[in-house]
Amino acid sequence: LGDYIEFTSFTHHPFYTEFAMEVPDNWNWDKVWNVPLDEFMQIIDNSLEKGYTISWGTDVSEKGFSRTKGLGIVPEADLEGMQGTEAEKWGKLTQKGYDNYETTDDHGMQIVGTATDQNGTPYYKVKNSWNTTGPYDGYWYFSRPFVAYKTMTVLVNKNAVPKAILKKIGVK
Repeated sequence: LGDYIEFTSFTHHPFYTEFAMEVPDNWNWDKVWNVPLDEFMQIIDNSLEKGYTISWGTDVSEKGFSRTKGLGIVPEADLEGMQGTEAEKWGKLTQKGYDNYETTDDHGMQIVGTATDQNGTPYYKVKNSWNTTGPYDGYWYFSRPFVAYKTMTVLVNKNAVPKAILKKIGVK
């Protein structure tokens, strides 16, 4: 795994440090790098732009996820009353969901690309491990807000991480 780095984005640990994710499935107490949410999303986007896929640990137990539609979104009602920047909005939701056990580490998939719907809304194209089920032959589409809100961790090739972020965590 020397060529791969695992990242997360939570506020209960300092940014640019490693910590063991406090979830039941982390029985090895493996460590992940903690970065601010905007940089976390940059890592995902940069990986895909450079042709790398992403191992994605997420939560698919939310009402915005539909197995039958092959779609994951955050319902608009979840955003009422949120103010400030997009990263601030999703950062607050992500930490709240993690702290109250709404966001859990219940599924792993592979982000393989991006797509845009007929309205111009961007999505991440995700390969699910459940064979070729669903309307898109085993691929699902998750909105950027869903990925920002419900991601536990991503594992990426270190060559896909922006150099400025690698420098901040002290990795060459």
